[in-house]
Amino acid sequence: MAGDGVCAGAVHAVKEVWERRIQTLTEDLKREKEFKQKLVRIWEERVSLTRLKEKVTRENGRVILKIEQEEWKTLPSSLLKLNQLQEWQLHRTGLLKIPEFVGRFQNLLVLDLSRNTISEIPRGIGLLTRLQELILSYNKIKTVPKELGSCAGLEKLELAVNRDICELPQELSRLTKLTHLDLSMNSFTAVPPAVLSMPALEWLDLGSNQLQQLPDAIERMQSLHTLWLQRNEIACLPESISRLQSLGTLVLSNNRLQDIPACMGEMPGLRFVNFRDNPLRLDVTLPPAASAEEEGEQELFGLQFMRAYIQEARRQAGARLAPDAEGEEGRETNGSIDGSETHPSAGPAGSADPASPDLAPADPSSADPDG
Repeated sequence: MAGDGVCAGAVHAVKEVWERRIQTLTEDLKREKEFKQKLVRIWEERVSLTRLKEKVTRENGRVILKIEQEEWKTLPSSLLKLNQLQEWQLHRTGLLKIPEFVGRFQNLLVLDLSRNTISEIPRGIGLLTRLQELILSYNKIKTVPKELGSCAGLEKLELAVNRDICELPQELSRLTKLTHLDLSMNSFTAVPPAVLSMPALEWLDLGSNQLQQLPDAIERMQSLHTLWLQRNEIACLPESISRLQSLGTLVLSNNRLQDIPACMGEMPGLRFVNFRDNPLRLDVTLPPAASAEEEGEQELFGLQFMRAYIQEARRQAGARLAPDAEGEEGRETNGSIDGSETHPSAGPAGSADPASPDLAPADPSSADPDG
């Protein structure tokens, strides 16, 4: 029995030794694998950095990273070594996300990542206080972070053709230098309140959304000179639109407008309009052009059309009022002589009561023969 105990103890000791050896070997293999992976990452980072350096150019005194139609689904952290970059221009690269470290590029003036597959804008974007242009059109962005409102130097923002953006945070109203905003081909059902509060905005595209009306507060956009609203569901225009003193271009084609408000004829700064493909209630045809040159300049549903439409609407309104005025005048005539009312008990004007001697008919023989 004692021999069996010694034998079991020896086996147990040998087992422990082997288990420790296996564990040590496993840990060594794991460390070796991690070391190799680290070396691979370092090598890949160096290769990526070398490739990125080859894409850096200088144009008009700016340092620009320019990549076109070359796959870069992610941007390596080694890009931080190129912190002197002033512009990123990456188009059709398949980029999936904007790296969070983008906020460390304090010299960045232009960030153009259009035509990729980016799904979100990182909050770190708000650290780019010198950024002047942010172009993220043709991506898959659904929401806009409030931190974007901290980009105090931003002058141009393009978020067109992201399809699913339906609102903007109110913090974007702090973009006091923004002059150009493209929100076309998204899912807005109303003009975002933040947009109405952008004091410097001059150019706005909200085409191909789902707008049903314009707010009365649109008159607050006094710097606006170009407004694109094509391909929406707008059924009527507020009178306040006529108070946009700087507006020169207004595109309203492919909407549901049934009328053109007369107040739009009082917009002296308006130079170009387009009402094409709207179910307008009046059928207005422009007079034939006097010359071929005039015909070439004549827009079928443009400014001349708008003025002719307003004029025709006023003419028809006046024609409708005329019969009503005649009817009212007739009613007044039936109830008065020379504008004075007749007492209800009196007979018709010019008649005499035969029972009254004071009103007996005069003797015909006393009448003047010369009449």
